Amino acid sequence: MTDLVAVWDVALSDGVHKIEFEHGTTSGKRVVYVDGKEEIRKEWMFKLVGKETFCVGAAKTKATINIDAISGFAYEYTLEINGKSLKKYMENRSKTTNTWVLHLDGEDFRVVLEKDTMDVWCNGKRMETAGEFVDDGTETHFSVGNHDCYIKAVSSGKRKEGIIHSLIVDDREIPEISW
Repeated sequence: MTDLVAVWDVALSDGVHKIEFEHGTTSGKRVVYVDGKEEIRKEWMFKLVGKETFCVGAAKTKATINIDAISGFAYEYTLEINGKSLKKYMENRSKTTNTWVLHLDGEDFRVVLEKDTMDVWCNGKRMETAGEFVDDGTETHFSVGNHDCYIKAVSSGKRKEGIIHSLIVDDREIPEISW
């Protein structure tokens, strides 16, 4: 018998994390799992509503599960990331990051650029990078295995669009994915 009531997938710079929540509505038990690993366990709680706060990912991003009664013994579970609803957080994240997925040497790689810090992540690890100014913008160089990669940043020429980032691997442009 499982009390699993909610599952969320959260895309962070270091990868996509699975958050699972068990809530025993008779015992008040609360268990939070992140990527299959138990983060919080509370066996007996008389208060069936409330919050559980924990950290997710390499950057220890703050996450909170809100437990609210909607009627009788029915409950609603919502996830907040850094104080924003998951939906709002992901919308904001799509403005502050670029994500590419590529397949090299029989392996899948997920590359994320954090635009505010210019940090580059690949499969959950922050990459060593070297920045370079070029005629039409900048290039941030790094390696994946023995493949030369760089993220090219050029102005769109339009104020609303801002800077366009492209990932180039072995002189080939990789299409960006959107969440």
